[in-house]
Amino acid sequence: MSPIFTLAPQAPLVLMLALCALAFILLVGWPLIAVLARVAASLISAVILATLATPAAASTGSDLLTALAPSLLDLAGVALTALIGFATVRFQRWTGIQIEARHREALHSAIMTAARVAVARGLTREVATEFVAAYVRTSVPDALKRLSPSTETLEALVRSKLLEVAKH
Repeated sequence: MSPIFTLAPQAPLVLMLALCALAFILLVGWPLIAVLARVAASLISAVILATLATPAAASTGSDLLTALAPSLLDLAGVALTALIGFATVRFQRWTGIQIEARHREALHSAIMTAARVAVARGLTREVATEFVAAYVRTSVPDALKRLSPSTETLEALVRSKLLEVAKH
């Protein structure tokens, strides 16, 4: 019998070639595009500057300022708009972080309060965990909604707080 040759490449080879292509694009392609974009932006800026400077070159200094005043005012408006936008984004991030910190503190406080009650009542581990989780769901629903921790994360947090309270 003669061996049968298949033309389809094996899966690991295809995966290896795909990963190499992706690495090439990420390591060479994107930086190259960024450099070309910067060069294009520089060329466009040079053309705009040459277009503005050509009629003004034959005039006096005050005529140059008069010719450039509308463009400079537009540029100042764009810069001010960008600055206001940047400040707005920073303020929103800062207030978002502050709100998240308040919700996180409320969640931890509610867990600690319920953990203290559960330990004081002498509840078993499973019952105490369920008691604390139920207390947290009723006392700080906004914090749970905003932070949206997974069930596993919430249970781990409850267990750690119960252990912490039980040690003291």
